[in-house]
Amino acid sequence: MSLNYHHLRLFRAVALEGNLTRAAQRIGLSPSSLSAQLKALEARLGHRLFERRGRALELSEAGRIALEHAEAIFRTGEDLLATLRGHGRARALLRVGALATLSRNFLVGFLRPVIGRADVEVVIRIGSQAELLRGLESLAFDLVLTTLAPPRERGSRLVVHRLAEMPASLVGTPARLGAPRPALEILLAREPLVLPTPETGLRTAFDALLARLEIRPSIAAEVEDMATMRLLARADVGLALLPPIVVRDELGRGELVEAHAFAEITETFWAVELGRRFASPLVRELLREAERNAPLAPQPARP
Repeated sequence: MSLNYHHLRLFRAVALEGNLTRAAQRIGLSPSSLSAQLKALEARLGHRLFERRGRALELSEAGRIALEHAEAIFRTGEDLLATLRGHGRARALLRVGALATLSRNFLVGFLRPVIGRADVEVVIRIGSQAELLRGLESLAFDLVLTTLAPPRERGSRLVVHRLAEMPASLVGTPARLGAPRPALEILLAREPLVLPTPETGLRTAFDALLARLEIRPSIAAEVEDMATMRLLARADVGLALLPPIVVRDELGRGELVEAHAFAEITETFWAVELGRRFASPLVRELLREAERNAPLAPQPARP
């Protein structure tokens, strides 16, 4: 016997309300009828979906799994109508997942062609790489932006686009750097550094440079996300290693300056989508725009 999707929709309503009576009132059923249909779904799945806590209903472990799949199923139905009809929504919806450590300036710059348009609604969710890729697989996202390229596994439906490769720089306050600016070796040996965490590509390349120069730096902080590195650089904690786009505004205002730009140490930005026959037109538009505008080759280091 196949799954009754009407029962699944009723289950979702109860899960969101957390109360059988309120859910029944909202969808126009009697509580007894709704309860009977939930029991039929539980019998079909072979698991209890709720646990009673006083007057509230809480999802069981099986219930949480069922709700996650129900959300994905109904999102897929909405996508089907919107895509094939071409006018399923008054405004086109673009759902984007962004890695928590991703530069917010890069994120906004990538989405700028569609943000603010009257015919487009953009939903942005921030998360870990694992959370974002799970969301992509379950159709919670149309696109994921990340600095970590997913592994290419046989049978994977993920399509990975290389958006940009940007050189990293050491940046700091004008007061810390002074004039004229010291040579790189002196800066690395003398100044405290704000660095990405060791598992990142930027840090791996930077550590290799330090090893070649035989320098043991003073590390003021190791930070997971670029936004925090930006704040620490502005607070004059030390020189920060990051792509200049992260501190574009501060560089423009003169609050921070580049001490050194590294041609050989780069950050790569990726867009990941799920291979689909009917891809989002907004995703296609953004990828075309990024291909036209984004720098894909490292720039030479400034003197």
